[in-house]
Amino acid sequence: MAIPITKDHLSAVTFVVFDFDGVFTDNRVLVGEDGRESVYCSRSDGLGVQMLGRVGVDCMVLSTETNPVVSARATKLQLECKQGLGDTKWATLRTIITERGLDLRAVAYVGNDVNDLDCLRNVGISICVADAYPEVQDVAQFITSRMGGYGAVREVCDLIAQAKT
Repeated sequence: MAIPITKDHLSAVTFVVFDFDGVFTDNRVLVGEDGRESVYCSRSDGLGVQMLGRVGVDCMVLSTETNPVVSARATKLQLECKQGLGDTKWATLRTIITERGLDLRAVAYVGNDVNDLDCLRNVGISICVADAYPEVQDVAQFITSRMGGYGAVREVCDLIAQAKT
């Protein structure tokens, strides 16, 4: 069950990290006969990410996926992206937090699957999408009302931006 977070918690956020598959996407992949993969994303999520930038919140994507579709979407949204991480998501995020001198309490992580659990357990604000796996929902402080790929990213961005203004 989600643990309530307050406007004060959200207003303190300076860095938001998003998983990609199942957060920016609906966790499905369309595979063509040539092996090329495509995913569906919500355009409204991009505007949400821009809004966070305007209120001084940095964002990035961390993904275990190695497909170019991840970096292509991140590039379009002008998001830093690290992918192909395997089991090293939390180690990578911890290094980034240390290098940037961030306070863990000011870091939010948005995930949907069990490979996000270490990140969710260790950041200041843990968020998951409405259709996240039960194990993920059990540790998240906030569960979006929207599913991944259907505006969940925008919902998170709106919450944080509104808390900061």
